[in-house]
Amino acid sequence: MSVVNILYQRFRNYNRLASCRDIHFRKKKVSRQKRGTLMNAIEVKNLTKKFKEATVLDNISVDFEAGKVHGLIGRNGSGKTMLMKCICGIVPYKIGEIRINNKVIGKDVDIPANVGVIIETPGFLPNYSGFNNLKFLAKINNKIGANEIRNAIKSVGLNPADKKHVGKYSLGMRQRLGLAQAIMENPDLLILDEPMNGLDKDGVKDMRQYLLDLKSQGKTILIASHSAEDIDVLCDTVCEMDKGILTAIR
Repeated sequence: MSVVNILYQRFRNYNRLASCRDIHFRKKKVSRQKRGTLMNAIEVKNLTKKFKEATVLDNISVDFEAGKVHGLIGRNGSGKTMLMKCICGIVPYKIGEIRINNKVIGKDVDIPANVGVIIETPGFLPNYSGFNNLKFLAKINNKIGANEIRNAIKSVGLNPADKKHVGKYSLGMRQRLGLAQAIMENPDLLILDEPMNGLDKDGVKDMRQYLLDLKSQGKTILIASHSAEDIDVLCDTVCEMDKGILTAIR
């Protein structure tokens, strides 16, 4: 075999090897992309919660995909808030499993990290300003400073320089401050129980747009609401709670 033929054969073999490597790496990349798009922020498996003889959560299994807005609907007392409290680690459970970002609540961690929460009516110290209330809360994790707190307050339409005590806030202002508290540490997951309560028409419009902006940033949002319009405008998926039983409806 001539030198030219030998070089030609080596060139063909090299091209085959390079092609195989390229296909292999492309497959790995696609596989990683698929895993990324299918990642769940919250996974609930066979969750049951009882208080004495009353079953408030009945064998619930559901996955909430990352980067989407997920809605919970249902009448008062249907179990929406209790499900959220279990997911947040506020209320312990013995039957079933809850995973947030692949950490089992109650085993790997007691309270999930990187989660912002509004459950029921936000509670604040009435004799302090909104800024000072959030400053006290921020010291718990010690992750952010005054600038982040101010930015969070501004983002929900409040004035961080306002000296008014929270005890003199309207219900809508308290609700806005509650959202500022939930988002001030820039969490990946937000769990919001009736975040539109007490807001006027313009406030609801502003809040919806803000939540959609958070979604566009890749945040995952689990929201409970009595408003069909809120659910239609905001949510990618919708589940209904009724007497502790969860049913996916969208």
